[in-house]
This record gives sequence, structure tokens and C-alpha cells, in this order.
Amino acid sequence: MTDNTTATASAVVDERIINPAAHMDAVTLRVGDLAGMTDYYTNAFALEPLEERARGREVHRVLGRGTVPMVRLVDTPDLPAVDRRQAGLFHTAFLFEDQASLAATVLAAARTPGNRFVGSSDHLVSEAFYFTDPEGNGVELYTDRPREQWVRERGQIMMTTVWLDPQAYLRDHLTQDSVDAGPTLAGTVGHVHLQVGDLERAKKFYVDGIGFEATLHEYSGALFASAGGYHHHVAMNVWNSYGAGPRAATLGLGDVAVSVPDRTDLDALVGRLRSAKLPFSDNGRSVVVNDPWDTRVTVSVAGADVEEVLAR
Repeated sequence: MTDNTTATASAVVDERIINPAAHMDAVTLRVGDLAGMTDYYTNAFALEPLEERARGREVHRVLGRGTVPMVRLVDTPDLPAVDRRQAGLFHTAFLFEDQASLAATVLAAARTPGNRFVGSSDHLVSEAFYFTDPEGNGVELYTDRPREQWVRERGQIMMTTVWLDPQAYLRDHLTQDSVDAGPTLAGTVGHVHLQVGDLERAKKFYVDGIGFEATLHEYSGALFASAGGYHHHVAMNVWNSYGAGPRAATLGLGDVAVSVPDRTDLDALVGRLRSAKLPFSDNGRSVVVNDPWDTRVTVSVAGADVEEVLAR
């Protein structure tokens, strides 16, 4: 026999925070050289073009692994180049299921002409490799350590930056099977790291408004937040962009996408945005809102396929 009181209590949703099952979706980048950037992302990160669509003068092309969209490239050649001191993208982080898959992707990136390797780090929660694409957008390739190994102190998930030897990593984890599998191996957008002008304003938007929960605030110049106890789905820093104002129209980040399980989650988001007096649009399946630096954030009902990514 079911205890109705217990069942009702367990079904209560805290509408102040985003659903624990929320996760990141394909990031949109505005690019000046669609063909060149497509070649780079397919060769360096073993992504495949999934579909494209023309919208007026723009061409929107979605790349991913299998049926999972991971990045949308929007051809906008008339825009100025990315300014790394401006608010916007610090990096898009592609998450891989295991060390062999990560190692194979790192090798592909290292062999790609025009590759700009930035560094590699052990963050306690993850192992990560960093690159910069030909138009100045940061990219992280990473895999997570098991959650039971994460260090928790003072109500935070602790992260740090320790050098990770890339040659040793490839030697220990690269397999021919993973190299041969390429884009058939699973991948997704694990998190998005943003440049902002002020961390307190960023917290009010991404934590109080969008509903992520802060996971680490003691890291100098940065704030990390997530859904469901993950180490972070979104990070914000002021390392290059302290004091930056609203973004100018440039190449680079076009949209940050978040997926939630169902419409009730969007209703809760709408309530938070109204309480914060933040303007937004709502088409029934997604809510779109701009952060204080005019970075567009789209929160959609789960199951975003290529068609939905192209329709944003």
C-alpha cells in the first residue's frame, strides 16, 4: 500500500532551482568561414555534419556525433572577429564517455592543420585538454572522474588546475579501436564556460534566474554552477573580461542551449524570470532570455533533435 503523504512530498518540486535532469545542448557559433570551420570541427573533434538549412542570407549547419547535435555553425561572414576581452564564450566543453574516446579525439585535434593546443589539466573532477579554433573560440575536450572521487568541502565541489601530461595521457589511454571509431563514439556538450563582466550579476542571472545551483565560488575570478549535483554545467569568469559591458555583434557565441525534461520546468523558469523582471520570449517548447551581457540563452524541452536546433 502506498503512503500518499510520502508520495506527495517526494513529488514536490523546488521551483527556485532548475530540474536536476537539466543538461546542456548544442552551442551556436557565428562563423566567418563556414567551410573552413566545418572542416576544422569535423577533422579536429571527429564531428560529422548532420544537417543544414538556409535562413535568408545565413546558412545554419549542425555538427555532432551519431544523432546528438553538438554545435551549430551559422555563416555570418560580415561580422567582426571575436574579441577575447569581451563578454561571451570562454570555451565550449565536449564531454566523452571514457579516456580512450577522449584520447582519440585529442590525437585527431593534434593532427589537424591549424591546430592551436592551449593546454591540459587535471581538475580533480575531470581530465581536460584545451584548444582554440581558427576563429578564436575556445574548446575543451574532457572526461569526468567518477562522482564518488569528487572532493566536497564547505558545501562546494572542489576543482583545481594541475598540469596533465598530454603525451603520457595518450600513451596510457589511446587505443586503435577508439581511433578507428571516430565520430561513432558518443559525445555531448558537457558544459559551457562564459566570459562575463561581473560575477555577482552573473550569479543573479544564471543561479537566481535560470536556476542553476552554485557548486564552487572560491575559485579566483570564477563561479561554477550546475543542475543535479554535477560539478558544473555553466561557468562564468572575469579573467579577461572584468567590467565588460553588453556584447557587440561579432563572430563567436550565438546561443547557449539548456535542455529540461518537460513544460512544467519551463513554467517554473518563467516564474523565476518574471520575479527577476527579466524580459523573455516563450514559444511553448522553449524560453529565450538574454543575460546581462546580451548572450542569448535558450532553455528547451528535452529531446532537442537536429530540426529543433536548426529552428532556434
